[in-house]
Amino acid sequence: MKSKPFFLAAIASLLPLSASIAQTPTTTQTTPTINYPQGKYKTAAPDWSKITWDTLPPVQQPGFLVIPKNLISTFGYDPSRSWTAGQKVDSVVMLGDADDAFKMSALSLKAIGTLALPTTATTTKPTLKDFGLMQWQTPKTLVKAMPELSNLSLSEVPPLAALFSKNGAGLGSSTISQAIASNPQAANLTLDKIDLSKYSLDSIPGLSKTQLGKFKSWQQAYVNQIPKLSQVPFDKMPQPISSDIGVVGIASVVLGTAEKGDARALNDYFVSGSVVRGDRTVSVACPPSKECSYLELGDFADSEGSLYGKRWASGSSQQVRGGYGILAAVNGGKEPTGRLVYGSGFKVALTGVNESKGTADFGLFFRICARPPFQQKTCTPYFIGPVPWLPVSENDLVIVGTGR
Repeated sequence: MKSKPFFLAAIASLLPLSASIAQTPTTTQTTPTINYPQGKYKTAAPDWSKITWDTLPPVQQPGFLVIPKNLISTFGYDPSRSWTAGQKVDSVVMLGDADDAFKMSALSLKAIGTLALPTTATTTKPTLKDFGLMQWQTPKTLVKAMPELSNLSLSEVPPLAALFSKNGAGLGSSTISQAIASNPQAANLTLDKIDLSKYSLDSIPGLSKTQLGKFKSWQQAYVNQIPKLSQVPFDKMPQPISSDIGVVGIASVVLGTAEKGDARALNDYFVSGSVVRGDRTVSVACPPSKECSYLELGDFADSEGSLYGKRWASGSSQQVRGGYGILAAVNGGKEPTGRLVYGSGFKVALTGVNESKGTADFGLFFRICARPPFQQKTCTPYFIGPVPWLPVSENDLVIVGTGR
């Protein structure tokens, strides 16, 4: 199908990067599923016990976000980033983006190790360099995150001893709190000033049992910068995705790009739309006379059912308002129409239909969120994607969810 361009605009006054929501390309990566039958209908439902950040297919379109310096100081960290087509999701999504959805900040490295699925890849023992958020920690921020460090001697914490030594402080017999008090300059040096690859995670006592959210600017660490976090199934997160199927409809018919919005088909004809503050889906109709390919739903109660005749419009046809707060201006304030099927971690959008084959493709879209101190959360529209998701054929079941 023909794709329409959209623009991934930064808040800062930079030239926007153009991209498009194309019909979702095929991917060699298979999403783990379980068969879910209901009467004569069936669907391949996601198996959340096997789906992790690592198993998600790559992002299909490039993009970027640039945050002005005044907002970085407001947020307390810098959520700016760029990504390319084909990049893995866990290297695009930061912890702060999806913390309300999954509460990853409540995890420690020790807890992650117990939850992560085993992997066949041969991996060496992770070092402090592999624990990405360590690079911007300082002796001061580490003691704030781990108060028990303050009474240890520098010799008991080799990375900090090396950092103070690099600054010319010979304090081998000092406690860490004494070293910080007598060397304020060294106390504010970031750990990336030393070679973190030389030190194991155990070189800082208690590090592995400390919650991620205790560390300074934990929000700006990418998921793949936390050892083994990419291998934790979504149903094992501190706030897990529900494995229940929830609300389902029937895929009655798919209609292609020749379809146009109809002034008589108002918002309540649609299940797709915008995500607003409070992270809920608000249905939005296709504008009259504009391209509007869609999937029409059936209901188990036939015409008496609440989903009967409802339309899930294609995000390739329709962009809707998205985001809230300061970051809502990103991407021109637009996101592909769709709905929250599995919670707020990502939005599910119809990305393409094949009318002759009776099939509909879906994709996941992610967003960037920040919660400035003492302020409400702010989020961009869901514009990072698409990440290929489970397709549907006519007469299959469609997982619609509650829209929240």
